[in-house]
Amino acid sequence: MSMTSPSSRPGRAGLNPMRLEFPQSLAVYDDYAQAQKTVDFLSDEEFPVENCMIVGTDLKRIERITGRLTTGRVAAGAAASGAWFGLFIGVVFTIFTDENALTTILSTVLFGAAFFVIWALLGYAMTRGQRDFQSVTSVVATRYEVLVEHKVAAQARELLTKLPGALPNPFE
Repeated sequence: MSMTSPSSRPGRAGLNPMRLEFPQSLAVYDDYAQAQKTVDFLSDEEFPVENCMIVGTDLKRIERITGRLTTGRVAAGAAASGAWFGLFIGVVFTIFTDENALTTILSTVLFGAAFFVIWALLGYAMTRGQRDFQSVTSVVATRYEVLVEHKVAAQARELLTKLPGALPNPFE
């Protein structure tokens, strides 16, 4: 029995689905939908799309501010999270104990809420007001490049001449 993983074996790049052997750039687009449309068109034309890859490039980290963070909001969010966690623990405890189920669940919900509030407020206090807002972050690509295996690149380019706007205009 071999201990070598498929992605670490020498040989064909097809063993690693996130890699092409000798990729060539087919086209670059400003949005993912255009790149997806190109690959979908190639698929409709019965092109071997397993030789294609869409790669997002020029990555940006975007942070969207969702609201102001206050002591009250920190405490309320922590209480809700702690209550849910306490509910889960309480239900698990009731499976393994003979105690009153309602008492067990209520006590774990209250203990979970209190514990989460204390820790969240301590953490918030330690920031000393340096980050008084909530946000969500995402990493997005600003360009999408369609790559194809070198052995089928000419075929892909020829097929894309049938799709208006699929290939960059060489006169621009």
